[in-house]
This record gives sequence, C-alpha cells and structure tokens, in this order.
Amino acid sequence: MGVSILGLAWRSVLNRRGSALLTILAVALSVALFLGVEKARNAAKSGFDNTISGTELIVGAPSGQINLLLYSVFRLGNATAEISWPAYEELDARDDIAWTVPISLGDSHRGFRVMGTTEAYFEHYKYGQKQDLKFGEGQKFDDLFDAVIGAQVAKDLGYKIGTPMVLTHGLGAGGFSDHDNRPFRVVGILAPTGTPVDQTIQVSLEAITAIHVGWETGSKNPLADTITENTIRSFDLTPKTVTAVFVGLKSRATVLRTRRAINTNKSEPLMAIIPGQALAELWQVMGTAERVLLAVSAFVIAVGLVSILTSILTSLNERRREMSILRATGARPHHVFALMVAEAAVLGFLGAVLGAVLIQVIFTIAAPILSAQYGIALIGTGPSLVDVYTILAVTGAALLLGIWPALTALRRSLADGLTVKL
Repeated sequence: MGVSILGLAWRSVLNRRGSALLTILAVALSVALFLGVEKARNAAKSGFDNTISGTELIVGAPSGQINLLLYSVFRLGNATAEISWPAYEELDARDDIAWTVPISLGDSHRGFRVMGTTEAYFEHYKYGQKQDLKFGEGQKFDDLFDAVIGAQVAKDLGYKIGTPMVLTHGLGAGGFSDHDNRPFRVVGILAPTGTPVDQTIQVSLEAITAIHVGWETGSKNPLADTITENTIRSFDLTPKTVTAVFVGLKSRATVLRTRRAINTNKSEPLMAIIPGQALAELWQVMGTAERVLLAVSAFVIAVGLVSILTSILTSLNERRREMSILRATGARPHHVFALMVAEAAVLGFLGAVLGAVLIQVIFTIAAPILSAQYGIALIGTGPSLVDVYTILAVTGAALLLGIWPALTALRRSLADGLTVKL
C-alpha cells in the first residue's frame, strides 16, 4: 500500500500544482539559504587556511596578530608600523631560522596591490598543501624594473609579457601620484592559485626603494624627474624598512621558543605570529556572526516548513469530497492519514532537493566572481553529505508537520463516512 499511497500523494500534489509549486519554492529558497551560509562559511575557512602553507612564523611590527595576518597574507588593510632593515638582518641571521622572505607593501597599480620582495619569495612561499608558486608565463624578476604579476591581474588588465606598467604611490587607482618616471615591464605571470597572490604585483625590494627616490617627503619632488635611471641604479637601494617577514624554521619544534625570543627582542619591538593560530583567532572572532547566520537560516527553513503545513490545512475543506471518494473506493481511515503525511513529505523532499540544486548553481556562477574580487577560492562547495543530511532532515520535519493536517483529515473522514460531500 506504501507505493500506492506515494502515488496518490504525488497525484494530489500535481492536482494542486499551483499552490504546491509555491510551497516547494518557499522550502527551496529556505534550504538554499541555509546551505549557502553553511557552504560559504566552510569554503571561506578552507580558502583562508590554504592561502599560506609551510611558513612557520610571520613577523611584523606590533599591531595585533589578526591585523598582521590580514595585511601581510591577504593584502587587507595597512601596517601601522614597519620593521627596520637592521632588525630584519638580525632576524635573518638567527641560527634557528632556515629562510626569510621580507615583503614591502604600500603601492598599487590600477587597484591591485604591489608587493616588494626578494627572489626567495618564489622559492619559499607556498599555498594549499605546500604547493609551490609556478609561472604560467615568463620568469621571476631579474632587472630593477621587472614585475611579476598574478594570474588575475593579467586576466583583468589584459597584460602580457613585456607590457609596460606604471605604479601608483599609495593605494589609489591612479592619478597625480603615479610613479610615471619609473615604468616597469611585465616579465612573469604566475599560474592561478586561488589566493591573494593572483591579485598581487611582485617587484624587487630595491625597485620599491628606486621608485621612491625623490619621494622622501611623501609626495613627488619636482627634481625627481631629473634623476636618470642610470644614476638611480648607482645608488645603494637597500630598503630602510620592510612591512613584514615570512619565516621558515630549521625545526618546527622550535616555533614557540623562536616566537618568544622574537617577541621579547630588546633592540626593536617585533611581533611574531603563527599563521594557523592567527587564523583560529580570526574565526573565533567571527564565530558569533557565523552562529547568528546559521540560526537565521534555520529559522527561515522553519518558516518554509510552516508553508507546507499551511498549504495542506487550507486545502482540507476543499478536499472533503476527495476523502469521501477514497473511502468509497476502499481506502481505510489510516490510508487517509498516511496520504496526508506522505503529501507533506513529498512537498518537503521536492523543496529540499530543489534548494540543494539551486545553491549549487549559484555557487558555480558566483565562485569565479568571488575569487576574482577577493582572492579567496571557495573550496568544497560541491555536493556533500551536508546536502544529503539537510534534505533528509527537511523531509523528516515535513513528515512530522504533516501529522497535524493528517489527524484533522482523519477525524473528518470518520465523521463523513462514505458520504460524498459536495
């Protein structure tokens, strides 16, 4: 009888396709919202966690470990202070440190951040599961005014190997503060990584110093253009400061001791953070907002389920004739009860499945856009057990909600008997 009950429930839904479609759509949108919040939350975490790998410590000026993580790794915000070059050299000379990658931030090009660094960056910086940076085209910078650009920079700006580019002083999109007297040329394009590297322009630390010759006061000196490129190349272009330093240790076992030694450095205040711990703190800060979003999404699902209850209850009076016909054709009271419950379950199941499909379509369309805008790949947004559990939970909840109209229909069926109500 189970198959026939489901068949009857399906025919009943088709017979009331207008109201049923609206009910299914309400459930689908609520499920899509819930799954969207859950998948986006987990995907963002995975994307952030995969942005940097194989770096034991990040060192910068004291400013809070979340702030240091955000501006050094994700290029969000700005450093409140910098590290002097002597302090960096002292750090690099430590016996327990295997390698260091200094970076300098502050300039931009058409909205993309420019980062000064050394060739060690291409050797030691890793992302994901300790994946190396790879070149899609060209090579790392060799000349003073060479630039290596991320995949998204090349795509958005249409740049190729050999394309000239002018950097901008500060984070503006261009204008009066351009370093137009010191143009660069693209010599390398990195392969896509799904991280902020894709949106970054890498140049040498010496190049950062070179383009700021004549900008010592913070603005361009009128005499800056009179300094020839050959003259600049003859200068000592060692930077006076760097923004932050990525650090790799000879032994991971010494990470806590090394961090403590750096943080208690007496010659210059420094702050060393462990990327994983900083990320954990970031998610802890955002935990309340995540829980609120999930609670709101769950509440929306509840509202969607109530629409199933409302739809069936409001149709009961119109269906008394249908129930009497069923009784007249041999259906027992418990069959009427099962029909109502099955109908609610069918509406919940169809709505949940449609919602799961809908959110997959949305993520398929939105993922490339989000990656391009924010540099964080949405990892793990495909179909998963969460979708299955959500569909089962919504179907089960709809089935339970269907008991109320089923009991009401059962009582009316017993009262009406075999009399066909017109």
